[in-house]
Amino acid sequence: MIRPVQQLPSDSTPADLSAYYRDPPDGVRVNMVSTLDGAASFGGVVGPLSDPTDQNLLLTLRGYADVVLVGAGTARAERYGPVKLSTAQVAERRARWGAESAPAIAVVTHTGRLPASLFADAGAPPIVVTTDAVLGAAPQLAARADVVLAGDASVDLPAALTALRARGLRRILCEGGPTLLDELVAHDLVDEMCLTLSPTLAATPATSRPGAPALAAPVRMALGHAMTVDDYVYLRYTRERGPRP
Repeated sequence: MIRPVQQLPSDSTPADLSAYYRDPPDGVRVNMVSTLDGAASFGGVVGPLSDPTDQNLLLTLRGYADVVLVGAGTARAERYGPVKLSTAQVAERRARWGAESAPAIAVVTHTGRLPASLFADAGAPPIVVTTDAVLGAAPQLAARADVVLAGDASVDLPAALTALRARGLRRILCEGGPTLLDELVAHDLVDEMCLTLSPTLAATPATSRPGAPALAAPVRMALGHAMTVDDYVYLRYTRERGPRP
């Protein structure tokens, strides 16, 4: 069966978009952005691949989560800090779930290397998901964060999620990065995938070929068509008109 893709106007508000995501799963919802050639970042960060609508979606999904799960590498690159919600989000969370606070940030780390930005608000300490070995090497973490131990030498993700759920944090929003997503998928822990397909190409030094330098900026593409067939999405993107650099 072929179903048309609904197109929202360019001036859609976050409220217009949020109507499509108000039913979070009791489990792990992943929110990621990807370029057409499969890159999840450019220059180590997501910003060049995103736009205001995608950024609003990220903020919207946080309002429907009990906890935001992120890998330490992404937390460092994007300078993660405590989650901030709008007045409307706070009111909706209180009315629907009796939640009185914003979702905590839960950072998965195998090394204990965390950005200072995570600790910007002493009243909202992060949850640090790590191992016995890391806590043994950095016992000061226990004084600055809510530590969840899941494994001896490497993080046991199924055990970590079980521990979060035991705390009543059942709606888990994962914001990446790719390594953490791969681990979640490998353990069959993903319940929902919210993927923003960025209309860009973003070859990086890691994927460049000899004699072909990395791009100076992502290449913008234009949507030719979008169809769904039996829940598969088929997108055709073409290069936008205009001179090549």
